[in-house]
Amino acid sequence: MKVTLDEQIKCVKREIAMRERVYPQWVRAGRMHQDEADTELRRMRAVLATLKSLPPSEAAQRALFDGPGIQKVVP
Repeated sequence: MKVTLDEQIKCVKREIAMRERVYPQWVRAGRMHQDEADTELRRMRAVLATLKSLPPSEAAQRALFDGPGIQKVVP
């Protein structure tokens, strides 16, 4: 099943929201260091920015070549 660019963006937004809720609790509990939480959130926000910057046609084109069942030919 193909995952559209819009679905990917929504998924990353949900993931960021979840991390923004749980990371402070994890930091207070000593389960995660603050710098690690900051880094992970920065990375996920970068993923979101990258996805948002892709033109829909390019994303669809990439999905054609990155999908399951595609085999790379190696000379």
